[in-house]
Amino acid sequence: MAEQLALVIGGTIGGLLLLLLLIGASCCLWRRFCATLTYEELPGTPAMASAAASSGQQDGPCQPHARTQLNRPPDVPFVVPPSLQGRDWVPLHSGEWTHAPWDSCPASELLPHTPSGGLGDACMVGAINPELYKFPEDKSETDFPAGCLGRLWFSVEYEQEAERLLVGLIKAQHLQAPSETCSPLVKLYLLPDERRFLQSKTKRKTSNPQFDEHFIFQVSSKTVTQRVLKFSVYHVDRQRKHQLLGQVLFPLKNETLAGDCRRVIWRDLEAESLEPPSEFGDLQFCLSYNDYLSRLTVVVLRAKGLQLQEDRGIVSVFVKVSLMNHNKFVKCKKTSAVLGSINPVYNETFSFKADATELDTASLSLTVVQNAEGDKSQQLGRVVVGPYMYTRGRELEHWDEMLSKPKELVKRWHALCRITEP
Repeated sequence: MAEQLALVIGGTIGGLLLLLLLIGASCCLWRRFCATLTYEELPGTPAMASAAASSGQQDGPCQPHARTQLNRPPDVPFVVPPSLQGRDWVPLHSGEWTHAPWDSCPASELLPHTPSGGLGDACMVGAINPELYKFPEDKSETDFPAGCLGRLWFSVEYEQEAERLLVGLIKAQHLQAPSETCSPLVKLYLLPDERRFLQSKTKRKTSNPQFDEHFIFQVSSKTVTQRVLKFSVYHVDRQRKHQLLGQVLFPLKNETLAGDCRRVIWRDLEAESLEPPSEFGDLQFCLSYNDYLSRLTVVVLRAKGLQLQEDRGIVSVFVKVSLMNHNKFVKCKKTSAVLGSINPVYNETFSFKADATELDTASLSLTVVQNAEGDKSQQLGRVVVGPYMYTRGRELEHWDEMLSKPKELVKRWHALCRITEP
């Protein structure tokens, strides 16, 4: 009985050993079989030959990099196929391999089709298009509106630490002289001070003078944004008399002086109003109505001949613009205050929402208000523009012209009327 048990145990152990030997032999054979199936492209294969022939026939600025069995990575047991030769292979820390972005010169089959079909034409896809880098054409020296008195170029810069306003007088063009020849000069004022001015040199016999002169005004940072630059352009005749050709008024705003940088600006000359101011002064503004946006726009330009109460210390003047409907207040906006000038300049724009059906009952009230130290504000005068229900004369004509010319700015002067105290 013991001998039979020993034979069974021996047979079982022998069978297990034989099974293990068979499994080990199968694994060895499977590894060899997988190694024989690995892809490897030899230098003499038809694919490589055709690729070499095609690269030799086509002349272009870019050609694919040739990759052969000699330049493959040592850990990769095969050569990269031709369809993937446009990629670089980068080793990772984990021992795996991944591909980098495409080469700067892609393979010809990956480029878009061009009519010529050549690789040289196809590689122009990444070239710089000079049309995309052209600056927009500057028409400031060619487009002059009808009746233009001339155009002036100047620069403005404010030095905060030194509190100096640097003004560069660059040039003027298209000046309309009263005689055949023009000999212009420019006087520069910093309003509201109209007694002091700086003056350029006289340019002889030219309607397009090139000045290239620089001027300095000493002005504090607290009041510079309430000042206005005034350029008066004159023609000097043979008797050395000055004849005014036009003027430019440029308010100094925070946007213009921000950043301590030099800004080049151009403006068209405006004729000086020859009409004497009315009893309480005059106000110039523009009106425009956009029927598509239902927007009423008011541009407050300037005032002149104001009757200020100068015995109340420091005086500032602003304009209050109110939209009324059926004599009821709708909305009110104000300009910035200008210190102590009887001829303040604003150039500020305000917009109001107004439906076209409301224009027959709506009106605009522009009131000039004076502020003084230690005293309440005082109204210097008012102008009301609107339909026939509220206005007559020039105020009605201004309103009607605005409606007849939609989306256009209509500019006019209006005399101020003193407001009667209740």
